[in-house]
Amino acid sequence: MTVEATDVPVTRAPLDEKGRSILFYEARTANSFADTPVTDAELSQIWDLAKWPPTAANTQPLRVLYVRTPEGKERLVKHMADGNKAKTASAPAVAVLSIDPDYHEHIPTLFPMRPQMKDVFAANPEMRDASGRFSGALQAGYFILAVRAAGLVAGPMAGYDAAGIEGEFFPEGDRKVQLVVNIGHPGENPWFDRLPRLDDEVALDWA
Repeated sequence: MTVEATDVPVTRAPLDEKGRSILFYEARTANSFADTPVTDAELSQIWDLAKWPPTAANTQPLRVLYVRTPEGKERLVKHMADGNKAKTASAPAVAVLSIDPDYHEHIPTLFPMRPQMKDVFAANPEMRDASGRFSGALQAGYFILAVRAAGLVAGPMAGYDAAGIEGEFFPEGDRKVQLVVNIGHPGENPWFDRLPRLDDEVALDWA
């Protein structure tokens, strides 16, 4: 996908009500999944959507491991919290979202106007880690929306043994697990009751 530069002001059309419902209003965290397979093409499409939104200096630290085989599921499920084991086992596909600690190595390619940032980040691990976690969190949110936009449901979970997953799948220490996302089509009774959201009066200020 390419976007051509233009001097003409661009006005974007708002997403229609159906699109807003798919992404936001009616979107729910799935807790059970149908047996319907998730294809390679669907998983590729999720990433093709998720990779475009912004990150700090376009650094894109997020990496995705798709787990689909019975063997891969067995290796992953044993590191999930007890309340998440059955959900993860039943999902047709599971995405392990992680941060590449050496994401700064790609800066000359991803941010060519300031390639020297690679050396700045290399010399400051604390800054590199903070920036990576920030941008990775943004990308995790984009990823969940991309799952929904691809016509699937997501079940993001933070209940797992991160060190266990890293040792299982990334023994070289080249990934830091951030989130596990079950992916598929909704199964039987997939939703918990909708929880409240904050009112505008609480969440919004105006200046």
